[in-house]
Amino acid sequence: MRRRSFLASAAAIAAAPSIARAASATTIRFTPEADLAVLDPVWTTASQSAQHAALVYDTLFGQDAEYKPQLQMLEGYTVEEDGRRWVMQLREGLAFHDGERVLARDCVASLRRWMARDPFGQALAAATDDLAATDDRTIVLRLKSRFPVLAALARNSGVPCVIMPERLAKTDPFTQVTDTTGSGPYIYKADERIAGARVVYARNPRYVPRKDGPLGGTAGPKLAHFERVEWAILPDPTTASAALQRGEIDWLLTPNADLVDTLRKSPGVTVRVAFPLGSVSCMRFNWLQPPFDGAAIRRAILPAISQADYMTAMNGEDRSRWRDGVGYFCPGMPMANDAGLSALTGPRSIEAARRNLDAAGYKGERVVLLAPGDVPYAKILADVTADVLKRAGFNVDYQAMDWGTLVQRRAKQDPLDKGGWSIFQTNWTGADQGTPATHVFLRGNGKAASPGWPDIPRMEQLRDAWLGAADQATQLGIAREMQALAFEEIPYIPLGQMISATAHRSDLVGMVPNQVAFWNVRRA
Repeated sequence: MRRRSFLASAAAIAAAPSIARAASATTIRFTPEADLAVLDPVWTTASQSAQHAALVYDTLFGQDAEYKPQLQMLEGYTVEEDGRRWVMQLREGLAFHDGERVLARDCVASLRRWMARDPFGQALAAATDDLAATDDRTIVLRLKSRFPVLAALARNSGVPCVIMPERLAKTDPFTQVTDTTGSGPYIYKADERIAGARVVYARNPRYVPRKDGPLGGTAGPKLAHFERVEWAILPDPTTASAALQRGEIDWLLTPNADLVDTLRKSPGVTVRVAFPLGSVSCMRFNWLQPPFDGAAIRRAILPAISQADYMTAMNGEDRSRWRDGVGYFCPGMPMANDAGLSALTGPRSIEAARRNLDAAGYKGERVVLLAPGDVPYAKILADVTADVLKRAGFNVDYQAMDWGTLVQRRAKQDPLDKGGWSIFQTNWTGADQGTPATHVFLRGNGKAASPGWPDIPRMEQLRDAWLGAADQATQLGIAREMQALAFEEIPYIPLGQMISATAHRSDLVGMVPNQVAFWNVRRA
């Protein structure tokens, strides 16, 4: 696969246009991977929406740098009746951005809305006998059987369990909430929003941080040292890198791989690995529309997929930045295994894919491939996929758009001639693909699943068995069976694991481990 390159020379960086004033002592300027398309983190799994949610909302539990649950909005909790009754007590002084107190009934409504959309939440809902607010500060959860409640409520990506006012949390979970009233450390400034250019947050003067707890992830005191957080949307990677070097932005979340070495040599810039587990790239199919409503056609592609080609195209030849031989569970996590993995690690062959496609009965149906032009890594994934599919014999309709449009488009279950789609690519945080409990793309619950909507009843049975397993050895055995089944049914194809660097100005200190967070960050 020919290497994609966005960097012509170091001179290209020096010549890039100035995009903004230098950052100030009271403002941190951040460039995400893409613009903020959806304000409601329960409606979508887009990472930008989760990053937005971490600013404006708070959660009952946080997750520290080692992914362990910690108290956040709660003062404490007790577990009774052999793990089947949880009594949770809110901290004093919590308030929403509009000044209204955070009450237990707000939390109950928020939990119910989250349970309808998040895979872990759906499992918790199935295990729940009753959920109620018994007074203004007390939430009581009664379970039918023991369940990993802490792990469910503390997760901080995918669909985070954020707390909204009851009036908003009662909104249909399949309808977007656009009112961003939360109780988090920052307030979204809708009046300063410029689509495709800027997102702004102001410090919440009412926010009451925890007084204790380990710092890291979404846990511990969230101290807002900056008065303002500004997102500068810079789709061109060279422009973004130049802005960081000149001090016009403070933090570039994911610099293009071609620019990382240049940034490492730049005075005043620090490059580091923010997430050791990285992210897993995925090719997601639409099970509702031909041709990928048939498992044989989904499987036909496997011999043509070279994870190394995808990873090299995005990250270069340096193997410290990526890994192939990746299955349906994130490498480095306890559930990672090799069941069925030979489908991606055996000899690669476009001709074998063509033969498989003919045998599967492909009739030349149009394949609508969604390609976001403003997210470099996702566009590379789409470009490589388009090339592979065309050489394998698919009739590819490559449709370019911005990421915000793609996020809205992928939620459509309509036929192709009415705006539907066939394939999109994305990256998932590695930790989210660590277990069946948090693995959104491994759900098989049909139209209740995330966009793609795989219908695999056996996968759901195995997931339930995993949640009820008594020990890790049993869980690993179930995970192996789930992965083998996934290689038969193909809910998506894993394309490799990339360990991306992040880059920021060297005078920023207090960066939160394992989280895109703006609290506790300050200038040295």
